[in-house]
Amino acid sequence: MESKFYKEDKLLVFKITEEIDEHSVKNIRRKADYEIERYMPKRVVFDFDSVTFMDSAGIGLIIGRYKFANMLGARLEISNLTNSVRKIFDMSGVLRLIPEV
Repeated sequence: MESKFYKEDKLLVFKITEEIDEHSVKNIRRKADYEIERYMPKRVVFDFDSVTFMDSAGIGLIIGRYKFANMLGARLEISNLTNSVRKIFDMSGVLRLIPEV
C-alpha cells in the first residue's frame, strides 16, 4: 500500500496495491492508522484501482478506518472500485455509509 499526503488540501490518499484478505489487512490497518494519526487529515481516500481480490476482511478494514477517521474529525471516502470490490461493498451496504468519489 502506498500513501500520499497533500498538505494544502489536508488530504491523505491510500493506494492499495495488493489483494485484501485476512493476512494483508493487519499490515494495511497498522499503516493506515499510523498515517491518519500522524497527518490528521480532513479527508482520507482509499483508492482500490489495483485491487484484484477482496474478502470480508476488507469490509472490516474500511469500516474500522471509517470510525477511526471520524473520531479524529476526518471524512473517509473510497475511489476507483473494481467490479469485484464494488459487488462486495454493495452486498455489505458499505456504499450507503461511505461515499465513493
